[in-house]
Amino acid sequence: MAGGAIKAAKAASHVVPIAQKYTLESKGIWDWVRRTLAVDPNRSSVTLPAGDIADNPYWKRDARRNYPTLSTITQADAVSLLTVGSQAAPKDDVLQLGEAGAKQIVSVKAEGEERGLAGYFEKNKTGVASVLGANGLPPSPTNLNTVAKESQSTYQLGTENGYPDIYPCRTFV
Repeated sequence: MAGGAIKAAKAASHVVPIAQKYTLESKGIWDWVRRTLAVDPNRSSVTLPAGDIADNPYWKRDARRNYPTLSTITQADAVSLLTVGSQAAPKDDVLQLGEAGAKQIVSVKAEGEERGLAGYFEKNKTGVASVLGANGLPPSPTNLNTVAKESQSTYQLGTENGYPDIYPCRTFV
């Protein structure tokens, strides 16, 4: 009988207190709330939702793979943007007002789906000139467009945006 009590005392000395477990012990009023709501207050320690594996799977927690959603522009979208412009910069000389404008956008998109960009370029030889820069080059990336100029379409990479001169890499320009 005495040997059983000694074994029980030794086993009880190996019990890990709640403060040394994976979850920290609650303090103050929250400890009182936990003890009143728990089935077994000496054994039950509830984790926070961020640490609860059941409702917080790895793919939701992994911020490294939180890639942005890709968007796609079809040829029909490109034809409608070149023809009537965008909502931010509409071509007022081409786009009609009201209900007629909505019908015009639908017809331009349908024509773009049928014929594509090749059909648009055959019909409008100078349609792309409004989008291109002064030299006929495409616009520069947005981080290089700091000062608005007529000859802004020249694309030059500085050392902060490209490789420095001492970098052992061939750059084809």
